Amino acid sequence: MSQIDLLLTTLKRELKAHGKTYADVAMTLELSEASVKRLFAEGNFTLQRLEKVCLLVDMNLSDLSLAAARQQPQLNQLQRQQEEEIAADLVLLLVTVSVINGFSFADLLEHYTIDEHTLIRKLAHLDRLKLIELLPGNRIRLKVSANFGWIADGPIQRFFQEKVAQDFFQSRFDRPSEKLIVLNGLLSDGGNIELQRRMQQLAEEFNATMHRDAELPMAKRHGNTMVIAIRQWHYSLFRRFSR
Repeated sequence: MSQIDLLLTTLKRELKAHGKTYADVAMTLELSEASVKRLFAEGNFTLQRLEKVCLLVDMNLSDLSLAAARQQPQLNQLQRQQEEEIAADLVLLLVTVSVINGFSFADLLEHYTIDEHTLIRKLAHLDRLKLIELLPGNRIRLKVSANFGWIADGPIQRFFQEKVAQDFFQSRFDRPSEKLIVLNGLLSDGGNIELQRRMQQLAEEFNATMHRDAELPMAKRHGNTMVIAIRQWHYSLFRRFSR
């Protein structure tokens, strides 16, 4: 489905939800009802007319575009084979993580030493994997949901776990942008599950904050990694003392 078809399909859905008819649209546009039906059938709307119809349902063009995007199927997770493809190519992995975090084509060229030809090939790869849609002008439309996540113990999660062990904790965590909290205590199974639920809520808040900040210029955003973990576990050095 083309972008204009998707927009008009969404607009028709919104008109129906608000109890508006072709007759109402015709009156707004000062056209005959037959002309309005033809406009929808042919997808031959000007931006000015489209904007006027949006006002009938208390929307603007940006609202309509967002509503249309929500109608598109979105990925919550890739298949293992797809993750293996990405994890096996460091440049592709870098591009993948970056676009999920809101990088545009221009941002990628500005921040990384990847030439334009290579970058287009990597984005085309992600388009084939249905992770993004590569639009004219090298615009990028994400096709992942707000709850997108990597496969548990999958290729990409294992890659990052190895990097976390090697690199992430090589810090004193004493900068204003850093914080490390390590807690130890005795918990019931129920207490452990409750804390896991709250950790998931915090992860959702992280994603919500990331999507909110996506409206800011790239210069005002910085890469952040948050690690949250809990498990029933004993230090390996202490295990020989356990009964």
